[in-house]
This record gives sequence, structure tokens and C-alpha cells, in this order.
Amino acid sequence: MNLLKIHNRQPSYFLNSHTASLSPPRFLSLPCFRPTPSLPPFPSLSLHKYKFPISRVSGTKPSRWTNEEKEEEFEDLAPNSVVYQKTLRLVECSMFAAVAGLAYFLSNSLAIENYFGCFFSLPIVLSSMRWGVAAGRKTMVATTMLLFVLSGPVKASTYLLLHGLVGLTMGSLWRLGANWGLSICLCTFVRAMGAMGYVLISSFLIRENILALITLNVHASITYMFTAIGVNTIPSMDLIYALFGTLLLLNSGFFVFLLHILYAVFLSRLGMKASLTMPRWLEKAI
Repeated sequence: MNLLKIHNRQPSYFLNSHTASLSPPRFLSLPCFRPTPSLPPFPSLSLHKYKFPISRVSGTKPSRWTNEEKEEEFEDLAPNSVVYQKTLRLVECSMFAAVAGLAYFLSNSLAIENYFGCFFSLPIVLSSMRWGVAAGRKTMVATTMLLFVLSGPVKASTYLLLHGLVGLTMGSLWRLGANWGLSICLCTFVRAMGAMGYVLISSFLIRENILALITLNVHASITYMFTAIGVNTIPSMDLIYALFGTLLLLNSGFFVFLLHILYAVFLSRLGMKASLTMPRWLEKAI
């Protein structure tokens, strides 16, 4: 009897261990946070209430102005626009000046100036015929300044007196439609004055009167010729000066006449025959 009672009774430590296994330990249990009833719930966010002005970006006004500016730029790049013509004139004048200056500089350095002297005025004539008298004047000034930098003031003044002024006069008269008689006369006078200026500049640089030396040599030559013929006459200095001036004008006239023929043929080959005023015999020959 007593043994059965002992067997049916469960010990107290077994129950305690069973219940302890069901409940977690206190150091592993996390506190449970609950929202306080006093705080209101989060409001629901709706995107349809907020309107973003995204569609206004594509319809802004600067696009219209940029299109107009692009159209103006394309108009400026057209061959008949004023900006294009001014740019083309500036580029051509600078290129003509560079070619003339370098040709004169190289020919003078290589001592072949006498063989290519007839081409030094051609760029100025081309500029005057294509873009007017002002363009020819700018080309002449630019070439003179280039030679002043490369070779010094002596070579620059020599080019200006012997070739630059002649080219400017010829190009201006051809641009204005003057006949060849007037053009040859004025260019001859300009060439003669330039030669006299070159002689005076050279006399100043070497400290010697070259003009007096020339006239004395001419006087001695004419006196020797008269003596050889049997004429006992000594020419006066006024006759010597007149003879010197006549020879100078003849030399300049022949040179200018050859320049007129050469430049007329060259410009005709370039397709500028319609803008030239040539004599009939030259038109038939060309």
C-alpha cells in the first residue's frame, strides 16, 4: 500500500523542471514595445496631391531664341552675307600681302630681284580689282609692315617706292575703269618719283650724293661723245638734268607698259577679263 502511493506520486522537482523548460529564461526575453494610444497614426501619402511642373521645362522660351540665333548664324555663313564677304576680303588681303612680302624677301636674299621684279605689284592689283581701292591700300600697307619686320626699314621703303605705289595706282585706275593711256602716264610718273625717292634714301644712307654722281657721269659721257664726233661743245648741266629726267621717264614708261600687258593677260586667264578695260589690239590678241 505504501509502495503504491510512493510510485504514483510525482516528485516536485520533476514538475518544476518541466514547467521551466516551457517558459524562456528571463535574460533572453525582449521587452515588447507597444505604441502609445496618444500618438496619432501616420498620415497616408498621396502623390496625386503634389503637382511637379515637369512639363514646363520642355516648353520654355529659350529654345525659340536659340533657334533664331542658329538661323542668324547660318545666314552669316551664307556666301552672299556681309559677314562672310568681310571675312573673305580680310583673308584674301592678308594672303596677298604675305605672298608679296615673302616673294620680295626671298628674291632679295637670293639676288634674283631683277628677274621677278615685275610680279611684286601683282598682289596689290589683284586685291584692288577684287575688293576695291581700300583693299589694295591695306594690302600694300600690310606688305610694307611685313618687310619692315623681316628686312628692316630700307627694304620696306624700297618696296613701297618701287613696287607698292605703282601697284596701288594701277589697281585703282583699273578698278575705276580708266583707259590705258591715263593709267600708263600716271603709273610712269609714280614709278619715276619712286625711283628718285629710292636714290635720295640711298644717298642719305651712304652719305654720298648719288644723283650728283649720276649727272657728272652722264655729262662726262656726252662730252666724250661730242669730242669723238668732232663737236667742240660742252653741254650745260641743265641739259644733263633734262636728259636724265627723260631717260628716267622712258625707263619707267617701258616698265609700266610691260606690266600692263603682263597683268592684263594674267587677269584674263583668271577669269577677270570682263572687269578690265583693254585696247582693242590686246583684246584681239588675247
